[in-house]
Amino acid sequence: MGGDDRTAAHDMFDADVASKGLGIELVSAGDGAAVARMRVTAAMLNGHAIGHGGFVFLLADTAFALACNSHGPVTVAAGGEINFLRPVREGDLLAAHATERTRYGRSGIYDVTVRRGDEVVAEFRGRSRTLDRDA
Repeated sequence: MGGDDRTAAHDMFDADVASKGLGIELVSAGDGAAVARMRVTAAMLNGHAIGHGGFVFLLADTAFALACNSHGPVTVAAGGEINFLRPVREGDLLAAHATERTRYGRSGIYDVTVRRGDEVVAEFRGRSRTLDRDA
């Protein structure tokens, strides 16, 4: 990736201590889309020895944040929901692919598909709000 490919999302991710602390990596971000990935570790397992849904949500939410911030103005989550389709396990490499569905005024809707290889493990929909700098 050259210097011209850098977006506001890259700057945001550089300061994202939470996501980086979990080993989340920014793969790409630009034009309302983004990809982030994370390997499931033993520390992310729940009492059933499967990946805790909160970590899958966090990965999807990070990809969502990267996509909606790729345009430039500071944008935050107004809400989000996730459907867990398959369990994830220790060692799985998950990739979250975020896509902008629509932006209207200061609001937006984004879909994120979380995959383990070619297998879909979760679907996330996020609603964004661009901050009013005068607020």
